[in-house]
Amino acid sequence: MDFQPTVYIMTNRERGLPYVGVTSNLKKRIREHRLDLIHGYSRRHKLHYLAHFEPFDTMELAIAREGQLQNWHRAWRYALIEESNPEWRDLAEDFGFAALG
Repeated sequence: MDFQPTVYIMTNRERGLPYVGVTSNLKKRIREHRLDLIHGYSRRHKLHYLAHFEPFDTMELAIAREGQLQNWHRAWRYALIEESNPEWRDLAEDFGFAALG
């Protein structure tokens, strides 16, 4: 999974701040979030939990979806997360990352 265009939503806790991003390497991006290597909003709000992700065939499709999700209301993002992750598990654990306390 070195190059897989993916839209993802990170948060700081269950029903916390939903941050929508796009990446070509989800595992690398999760690591960057967890180590606070991304300056600004993500670092300030400790967005370390992967709540949702969607892989795409092309980066163009992923970027288009990211733009769509960024324009959504927070409640719509919560509903999207709860469709596939109703318990708000940290999906980063599925990629081998340690559980956060």
